[in-house]
Amino acid sequence: MITRVEGLLYGADYNAEQWPESVWEQDAKLMREAGVTMVTLGVFSWARVQPSEDEWDFGWLDRLLDLFHANGIAVDLATASASPPAWLVRKYPEVLPVTADGVRLEFGSRQHYCPSSPIFRAAATRLARALAQRYGSHPALALWHIHNEYGDHVTECFCAESASDFRRWLLKRYADDIERLNFAWGTEFWAQRYSSFDQVEPPRTAPGPVNPGQVLDWRRFCSDALLACFLDEREVLRELSPQIPVTTNFMSMFKALDYWTWAAHEDLVSDDAYPDPSGASDHVLAAMNYDLMRSLGGGRPWLLMEQAPSAVSWRTVNVPKPPGLHRLWSLQTVAHGADGVMYFQWRASRAGAEKFHSALLPHGGTATRGWRETVRFGAELRRLAEVAGSRSSASVAVVLDWNSWWALEMADHPSARVKLKEQVLGWYSALHARNVAVDFVPPGAPLEDYRLVLCPNLYSVSVPTAEWLTSYVAGGGRLVCGFFSGIVDELDHIHQSTDGSGGGYPGPLREVLGVVVDEFWPVADGDAVPVLVADNTTAATVWSEWLDATTATTTGWYAGSGPLAGRPAITRNAHGSGEAWYVSCQLGAGIDVVLAEALGAAGIEPVLAVPAGVEVTRRTGPDAAYLFLLNQNHDSVDLASLPPGAVDLLSDNTIDTTLRLPALGAAVLRIPA
Repeated sequence: MITRVEGLLYGADYNAEQWPESVWEQDAKLMREAGVTMVTLGVFSWARVQPSEDEWDFGWLDRLLDLFHANGIAVDLATASASPPAWLVRKYPEVLPVTADGVRLEFGSRQHYCPSSPIFRAAATRLARALAQRYGSHPALALWHIHNEYGDHVTECFCAESASDFRRWLLKRYADDIERLNFAWGTEFWAQRYSSFDQVEPPRTAPGPVNPGQVLDWRRFCSDALLACFLDEREVLRELSPQIPVTTNFMSMFKALDYWTWAAHEDLVSDDAYPDPSGASDHVLAAMNYDLMRSLGGGRPWLLMEQAPSAVSWRTVNVPKPPGLHRLWSLQTVAHGADGVMYFQWRASRAGAEKFHSALLPHGGTATRGWRETVRFGAELRRLAEVAGSRSSASVAVVLDWNSWWALEMADHPSARVKLKEQVLGWYSALHARNVAVDFVPPGAPLEDYRLVLCPNLYSVSVPTAEWLTSYVAGGGRLVCGFFSGIVDELDHIHQSTDGSGGGYPGPLREVLGVVVDEFWPVADGDAVPVLVADNTTAATVWSEWLDATTATTTGWYAGSGPLAGRPAITRNAHGSGEAWYVSCQLGAGIDVVLAEALGAAGIEPVLAVPAGVEVTRRTGPDAAYLFLLNQNHDSVDLASLPPGAVDLLSDNTIDTTLRLPALGAAVLRIPA
């Protein structure tokens, strides 16, 4: 169990402070009717809990926790530090964050704080301590929820306090040696040398391009500064209520924060996910994010902390979820390893910026379509209770490195169009369409359980990381590596020899890949380069390369009449007992042909052969396996060759070997171990 609550969690944020107490009892009754097992309280309640610096008001929160305990509903209690109250920022205006242009942001939204501010950190920790002292042993408490969506609005602050904190961080990173910093940042360029750490400032707005080494360290620092805020509160909660698990809600594949580092400090990984119902393939992006959440927790079940039952309120056009989609996409989270489905929020707000955001209890109350779906899905989750605690496994690993991501997308590169998340999603989509299970791994992770490792892009590669991948291939593994990889080391320095005798791209990956990249040939906007692979012509956009195969065999060529025509585009290299592919261009859907070859060589099969548009995942427990069949099509489909004798937990029907899934339909088959 991810908390002490049995089965799969079901519930939502309950912003009770927005409503008169006369509504609370009614809400608790409706929650029982809907099958809610846990609610999140207090996310935005700092001003209510602490009306002034030395005044506390816990009475209302006491009554809420007592109410939910009496109704058999567990509480995920937030520490409320995401939105500092007006009294704090007016008494201590230096708490407010400052932009790179020197503008101090104002009160009136949320997350209006400088992560490095000692005043903010002390106030937030004091708040967490007060909550833990009062509620750490309350029988309703099942989970601590620190802050909310770290980095959603403020990922960095450029004030004087942040500058001081940045210098302290640099002093530690470079062991109080300014020459180490000068080397790391390449400060001989443009006369940027420092003679002391006191001269260093954050990368504020400057006349021209800012030092990339400085920017990269700033990205690392900003992630660490927010993490320090989280750890301050976590230590208080661990001290006063060590029996209660601690989480903070992530925001899917979020660039600003290194979630590998963050997840190591959580008892439970949780995520907020808002795929767009108007996006034809947003369910694929969601699946990718969910697989990342499961991977961040080392394969353990995770919690979907927030999603929308229907429309959100913050897109340009906020499209609702048609009938059936809320159910299907909620089941998708469980299919990818979640042991709970939570929402923002329980009751739709009557005021504020998110008053048009959908909720489990809509403005129209219990007479609405939304309410009927809320009750129906709660009953279905109860039927899936036995799935809780089961796990997923995969034979394919995708390498995801935040440091490389930050370095890849800095300024002054051959093309500003190369985006890591888009590249990863393109490769993931090909595997998702084939129903091949995927894990994500950081550099250096154990790879012995994976038959295929993918690096859609690994721009920044340290020598140990290159040795890690090379050793994997030499030992019999299969590797597929995408373009513009192996270019720089962890300092963002180009991999090359200093005597001019050798080197070149892709740096320390040259031997395992068996190629040398002579020159980058980014593709202009609106253009495409034809590529011939496996007797099929596809198109490369965004990126191509002048590639030479050294020990590799060419399996795809640039075609057409351009300067790259006839040159290698895709290669396959035998190295030790394994093989490595190199893809020198952005192929879009054409990447499927390359990955199909690698999957075949690795002997990897889909979870189940099904018609296109049907998503299949498998979770395994001690006594049974669970096959999730999700029809993402808007037409019904017929499935064959299903495990005989399986029981669909959603309908309680025993399946022979065939099944018809309606449009946006789903089945969860229990297969005896």
